[in-house]
Amino acid sequence: MDVYVIILVVLGVITLLTAWLPLVLKNLPLSLPIFCIGFGVVFAWLPLPEDAIFNPLEHRYVTERVTEFVVLIALMGAGLKLDRVVGWRSWNLTWRLLIIAMPLTIFAIAAVAHWLLGLSLAAALLLGAALAPTDPVLASDVQVGPPRSGEEDEVRFALTSEAGLNDGLSFPFVHLAIGLALWQAGQAFSFSDWVLVDVIWKLVAGVAAGWTIGWLLGLIIFKLPKRSQLSRTGDGFVALGATFLTYGVTELVHGYGFVAVFVAALALRSVERGHKYHDDLHNFTEQIERLMMMLVLFCFGLALAKGAIFTDLSWQVVLAAVVIVLLIRPAAAGLSLIGSGPVAAERAVIAFFGIRGLGSIYYLAYASGQADFDHVRTLWQTLFLVVLLSILIHGLSVTPVMQWLDRGRNR
Repeated sequence: MDVYVIILVVLGVITLLTAWLPLVLKNLPLSLPIFCIGFGVVFAWLPLPEDAIFNPLEHRYVTERVTEFVVLIALMGAGLKLDRVVGWRSWNLTWRLLIIAMPLTIFAIAAVAHWLLGLSLAAALLLGAALAPTDPVLASDVQVGPPRSGEEDEVRFALTSEAGLNDGLSFPFVHLAIGLALWQAGQAFSFSDWVLVDVIWKLVAGVAAGWTIGWLLGLIIFKLPKRSQLSRTGDGFVALGATFLTYGVTELVHGYGFVAVFVAALALRSVERGHKYHDDLHNFTEQIERLMMMLVLFCFGLALAKGAIFTDLSWQVVLAAVVIVLLIRPAAAGLSLIGSGPVAAERAVIAFFGIRGLGSIYYLAYASGQADFDHVRTLWQTLFLVVLLSILIHGLSVTPVMQWLDRGRNR
């Protein structure tokens, strides 16, 4: 049986399902990621050649690059659909989630990983940094609507803006974990260099490069003489070019590309906030993001069905995953939101829907290629189980919970 032909058939089915399923699942308590994983599981049970099965654990570099690409597209899409102007008070919930909730989540997960799973300090910190960010890809069901749609209540805005920024802000802690792993292996590590380079310089460079590139692109797209404006083309793939350009330039100056891409999208919106061309840019990124998410989660389902990940799963890993999803994130976010504007029900929803996904997989794949961490299999098992639980629990509850919130808001 020709593996190439099988891959073409699978790609065709997945592409068609990507377009059709959102219409079918719109009002059902079943998310698209759940279906993607289920499709991968069913496919793995068919009598197919082993070459047709992709295992992310056996292809670390491919896993890293593919998840990186999907997250980048998701970050651009998230920034493009935010209508609210950036400000300290208008983004109050976002700053609380980033400054208070995320560090609390990182260190709480690291503590559980160290004491319950027996991981070293470096490996425990890596797990915390990888699992702390709310995923911009899988969290699309709780995000704001398209640009200029007005679907931007406090819950959706907080989760969208948090997912846009915390993927990049988690990177300093990932680099700290890498530095500690290298130090445990006998190599030199400077805490002051980490603060100056990995925290201060890379964050500042990411924000500065992202805003500069996004603003310049906004001028080219919207402010040039009409006959030269890119907005007249109606081509949504301009968003893809903006994503690649921003990420590449920022990485060349050693900044955080994830931060830069989201900031560039915000800067692009700020140049001409109400232009209808933003709809074309957002729609294109959303389609690419959804298709790539389907492919990655399909492979995730394949790996789960083959049993290569959870064959020797321990009760400690299961307990840690449950605590991370149901206790640590809701508690940390809930504490950060005390005294904020939304009512208690909305704060509870924001705290609960800290969805983990492809960004977490990227961080672990990236870090494990930079240094040798102990108990790597335990790291992957815990991370995959957390992502799976998050997809199932949040995916089954997101539609009824958000509908309940909307009904209450209308009353």
